Amino acid sequence: MKNKSALITGGAHRIGAAICRTLHNRGFTIYLHYGQSHDAAKHLQQELNSKRENSCFILSADLAVSLAATNISDWLLSHTPQLDLLVNNASCFDATPWQNASQEQWQKLLTINTQSPFFLSQSLLPALKKSKGQVINLIDIHVERGLPDHPVYCASKAALKSLTLSLAKDMKGEVRCNGISPGAILWPDHDSDSDTSVQQEILQKIPMGHLGDVDNITQTVMFLIDNDYVNGQIINVDGGRTLHS
Repeated sequence: MKNKSALITGGAHRIGAAICRTLHNRGFTIYLHYGQSHDAAKHLQQELNSKRENSCFILSADLAVSLAATNISDWLLSHTPQLDLLVNNASCFDATPWQNASQEQWQKLLTINTQSPFFLSQSLLPALKKSKGQVINLIDIHVERGLPDHPVYCASKAALKSLTLSLAKDMKGEVRCNGISPGAILWPDHDSDSDTSVQQEILQKIPMGHLGDVDNITQTVMFLIDNDYVNGQIINVDGGRTLHS
């Protein structure tokens, strides 16, 4: 089997890092983008390269900067002429209550969550076509019903969902594109004891009654890789939470 390559944005932590490890275990060469988490990215690179030499490359880029997608694409193409998988995982989750959301917040969220995935996918389409590759976008179950105090975040992810369907349709099978919408997989890093009641309220809305795991996301990524007749689909990985109305 030929060596496959994958670019994962926001790959240093949490879901992104789990995807990197899973793909690496399947023989992929990993191109890992990160923002400011240099130590975590470097540690993961060393971990993966210790298992297989020159199998993980890292690059820092601020996705809030409009040229980031071009810089990431140029960096990737300097290493490989083709790409099997692009995972647009990086995301910004700032709260933006209607009463005081700013234009700066709007611009930041739409740039990171929507604009960067669009232009990164656009730049890498020729490389993806060469391998008949796939784009997987990490979306969010809250595009369906909204999340209190996060209207801009939800709008940015809803736009990414729309772009996912458009790319799948427009590429006519040359490049597949699918989305994964996680539910409650990991609590935010900043959660504190004061958030316990909020967490319990969320868990009560999940028919399965418990938090998900990053493995639930990586298993879905591998399903989308292995099943080459799945295209233009958004898969909710949420324990049934979207059933709660």
